[in-house]
Amino acid sequence: MTDIPPLYPLMYEGVVRAALLEDLGRAGDVTADACVPTEARARAVFAARGTGVVAGLDAALSAFRHLDPTLEISVVRPDGTRVGKGDTIATVTGAARPILSGERTALNLLGRLCGIASQTRLLVDAIAGTGAHIVCTRKTTPGLRALEKYAVRVGGGANHRFGLDDAVLIKDNHIVAAGGLTAAVTRAKASVGHMLKIEVEVDTLDQLSELLALPVDAVLLDNMDPPTLREAVRMVGGRMITEASGGVTPETVRAVAETGVTLISLGWLTHSVKNFDVGLDFEPL
Repeated sequence: MTDIPPLYPLMYEGVVRAALLEDLGRAGDVTADACVPTEARARAVFAARGTGVVAGLDAALSAFRHLDPTLEISVVRPDGTRVGKGDTIATVTGAARPILSGERTALNLLGRLCGIASQTRLLVDAIAGTGAHIVCTRKTTPGLRALEKYAVRVGGGANHRFGLDDAVLIKDNHIVAAGGLTAAVTRAKASVGHMLKIEVEVDTLDQLSELLALPVDAVLLDNMDPPTLREAVRMVGGRMITEASGGVTPETVRAVAETGVTLISLGWLTHSVKNFDVGLDFEPL
């Protein structure tokens, strides 16, 4: 189990409330209200339908707390736990109607966040022993960044910057707009405070040679094959953090890690990862 501090509810309650409001619309859950007696009670079991890592459980379960704070919620396998097919993750017991109404919102959140954590864990395991670290990017679902980046941490990965304000990342378009790589770095260094790190994206070893004469903290080596990455790491010689990005897949991640890079960043880890299959099965009481 990964020892990751849980998120404060304040950081996800707005997302959960918005998702519930989107689903309930203007008339509420007309199906549950029409079919299920007010007094009906049930026990709902969240069960894994595959092998993976649990993440985002508190956020998912908060959907039920918003709808009915009297529901009894029991966490069986908390965030960071590895689960197999058929394992019970959590149970919710109480009035059947609010459980039915919160089901889809809870499953949407839990499936996505478990999917991110599970894929992250696979990548982390694949590069074990190389010294490299798996990191995510800003390619997150709008509104879900804090949760998706949390899921990466639960899976054993680390976070790249959270937004535009917590680090300087000079990319190709910045370089063009600034009038060149050296000009961009010089302007950035003169502008930002000492607490902000500066990273620069380069596409070629010639750009890297120019960058090595400048005062930066990290270099993003964009879309380079393993032999080129290995040469780039040799050129850097430990003077800055090296980050490989672009085109990395589960099949190639080990080879990329073995080049000696410090970080491997993957945008698809949050923008297009496959959901983890979680079911919610009802048991009448």
